[in-house]
Amino acid sequence: MALILLRHGKPQIEAGVCYGQSDVPAKAFDQKDLHALVAALPSRFARIDSSPLIRCTAVAEQLSAHFDLPVHADPRLMEIDFGNWEMQAWDDIPRHEIDEWAEDIEGARPHGGESVAQMAERVRTYLLDSARIEGHILAITHLGVVRCVAAALGRPNPFELELGFGQFLTVEPRGGV
Repeated sequence: MALILLRHGKPQIEAGVCYGQSDVPAKAFDQKDLHALVAALPSRFARIDSSPLIRCTAVAEQLSAHFDLPVHADPRLMEIDFGNWEMQAWDDIPRHEIDEWAEDIEGARPHGGESVAQMAERVRTYLLDSARIEGHILAITHLGVVRCVAAALGRPNPFELELGFGQFLTVEPRGGV
């Protein structure tokens, strides 16, 4: 079983804005990009899971039609909740709050939202559940979730992992979570 983690398209939001769980739309995949993506993916999936945020569900619905599978919205696939930082320009967030977060990136919550550790735990429970599914799973999600998956699977430097919009990472979590 492979878990294919697909990052949503480019968000339609001004650069430099913090938007974790804010429901901002993303640029839709045009037919050419969608065709190329489908050609790169396995031909069959047991299920399609998606973050319930519109930047993920929009592409999930496009792929759902192609693979003739329903989309299962799973909040465990959502990006981190940045609390009162959401929809603020990063440059407008008080420097002392950013510094507090940087000093304890896993545990600090100066924004009042979710800590990285809390997010990692919810992603880990998704991984445990997905490992029980027979067949490939396509999960449309966010970079933060992909990084948490990489961390849970013991990959080196998981929080430095880069994955472009519309790109995917394939992992095999069975037994490795």
